Amino acid sequence: MFDGLGARPWAARCRTELAATGQPDTRPAPTLGQLTAAELRIATLVGRGRPTRDVAATLFLSPKTVEFHLSSIYRKLGVANRTALAAWMAGQPT
Repeated sequence: MFDGLGARPWAARCRTELAATGQPDTRPAPTLGQLTAAELRIATLVGRGRPTRDVAATLFLSPKTVEFHLSSIYRKLGVANRTALAAWMAGQPT
């Protein structure tokens, strides 16, 4: 529930407490299927290292719109920044 609300510190604390009790983490792993079509296009371009202005120009969007979608992408995939997104998109652990 805390993950859904974006309360990362509380979610991390709950996971730590559950792990201490021996309870496995039963959350499904994030997938690209959770992203909308626009989010997927943006995640792909940002994951390749393209800057926000370049992504915005390529997709005919404003930089603010790209940033809005990025915040949603980060939340859905459980990453914190562009570097983590690039690693996640490459299939590497962050």
